[in-house]
Amino acid sequence: MSRRGLLGTAGATVAVTAVSACGEPPNPQEVRRGRVIGQTDEVPEGGGAVFSHSKLVVTQPEKGRYKAFSAACTHGGCTVQEVEDEVIRCLCHGSEFDVVSGEPLSGPAKEPLEPFTVTIDGTDIILD
Repeated sequence: MSRRGLLGTAGATVAVTAVSACGEPPNPQEVRRGRVIGQTDEVPEGGGAVFSHSKLVVTQPEKGRYKAFSAACTHGGCTVQEVEDEVIRCLCHGSEFDVVSGEPLSGPAKEPLEPFTVTIDGTDIILD
């Protein structure tokens, strides 16, 4: 092996070791646990709102009942963009999800959105 090849192999080994030592970064939801992610007046009854800073979509299927899901579409990882007519929509490829269960209704997504629990404190929506 040439000296250049040996140094290249050694550099790649160091880079892989450094990345694996750091581990995976926490997902946005883990960082937000115990924090306010939004306000109840931002989440319409029968609809929902996407909170992009925490990668969550919060729905209110019926008055005073709030559900939270990962905003990452289970098809391609795009962030879902809208909640209308009791449907969570990902406009990247057309997947649609149920506002109550997060189950896919149509489109290429086959898996449900990851559920999360929230607590309401006054008008604060807090990720559990």
